[in-house]
Amino acid sequence: MENTNPSTPKNKSILNLLSTINPSVYLFLATILAIIVANSANTAEFYFNWLQTPIDFSIGNFSPFRVHGQPMTISLFVNDALMAIFFFTIGLEIKYELRAGSLSNPRNALLPVIAACGGMFIPVAVFLLVDHDPLHIHGAAIPMATDIAFSLAVLGLLGKKVPSTLKVFLVALAVADDIGGILVIAIFYTSHIDYGALIAAALVILFAFYIGRFNIRRQWVYYLLFFIAWVFMLRSGVHATIAGVAMGLAIPHMPLRKKSELQASLVGLNHELEEAKNAQGDKHFFLSNPLVNTMKGAQRNIETTISLTQLMHNELTPFVNYVVLTLFAFVNAGVTFDAMTPGEMTGIPLAITLGLLIGKPLGIFGATYLACKAKLCKLPAGMTTENLFGVSIFGGIGFTVALFIATLAYAPHVVGPIGPELLNEAKLGVFAGSILSGTLGYFILKAILHKEKKHGKGAFSPEYLAYTEAQENN
Repeated sequence: MENTNPSTPKNKSILNLLSTINPSVYLFLATILAIIVANSANTAEFYFNWLQTPIDFSIGNFSPFRVHGQPMTISLFVNDALMAIFFFTIGLEIKYELRAGSLSNPRNALLPVIAACGGMFIPVAVFLLVDHDPLHIHGAAIPMATDIAFSLAVLGLLGKKVPSTLKVFLVALAVADDIGGILVIAIFYTSHIDYGALIAAALVILFAFYIGRFNIRRQWVYYLLFFIAWVFMLRSGVHATIAGVAMGLAIPHMPLRKKSELQASLVGLNHELEEAKNAQGDKHFFLSNPLVNTMKGAQRNIETTISLTQLMHNELTPFVNYVVLTLFAFVNAGVTFDAMTPGEMTGIPLAITLGLLIGKPLGIFGATYLACKAKLCKLPAGMTTENLFGVSIFGGIGFTVALFIATLAYAPHVVGPIGPELLNEAKLGVFAGSILSGTLGYFILKAILHKEKKHGKGAFSPEYLAYTEAQENN
């Protein structure tokens, strides 16, 4: 008989299989689905009407999802509420990188930060050179963004030929790029400012920083403060996702216990488990009360040995990757082609495509190359001028944050009734630039890495092999 119990191992294995698929695959599928639905005569009207469906949820007289007295639509809910959670995880990532990751050492951080600066300014310049229409230039920041999930997914296809230092460089570059994108959103895409609400949001975030100094570990406290800060930020006029980044940075990163203390408690637990097994065997259902207390103590020790920053990021990432970003892609990727004229293709779409395809690699590679020539910094082991050029092209894969900035840049309250049309053009530019950057980057870097393997460079150089051996020994 077929077992239909949803909790069976068979069904669990299906869920496990789905969770092992790279999240960028779900983003890609959601994007394709949105494009198909938006261009189908049978589903287009339903799709766009669904995006405008209001969400009117109230707790008494309090309506958290109302903006200026109007209920949020599904589209706004995804972009302003769910994406705030995405930016919260970005804040946690930035906190990690600044404290213990690739941006923690100023000397090591200088290279990707310089690269990110070049990768932000040059694409804007390329956009403005191609399209300087007064309405269109609101979207000049769109090609600034690098999508870390997609870029790392494509880079991962090249396997072990890619030096780990090149991957770290791309991650650090994308994080620095995110910081720049966040500043752009906060400064340039703010409509009106309600200073009372903004000050209230700032006070809540400062309070989170304050209690973090005393190692308050209750996650619900920070989630509650995040929600309150988000509500105030939503009403302030500064984009609500900024509350997510700021709150992510406020989460304490220092664990309460050292690893050595945890190890000592686990040794004691292991000793008691051995005694219980010898006395009762494995078939005895119940444990002694002293052993239960020891196990609960070990559980608390384990939890307090993990950084709260890392713990919250680890718990939120699956929800963000598989739910938030997939919904975001489906809601925002519905570009339509029927009403677009050839003349419109040479405006915003071309400016964004060239900004991503030419501006990003030119800015990243050019800034890094000049910084190394000026001896401000040097390439780490395994990185060469050639594979630096190859990975710079991956910087043009700008999907999630690029689309997000596009929705802000061409919102109706910014550019007027023509907003949806301009946003549609911007989406096409993001897709074209990202696909071309990913495809060209893959084949160009693949050829470069093959050549480096043949000549003992990059990941196969004596310098890099010595570096990896030293890393393993440490």
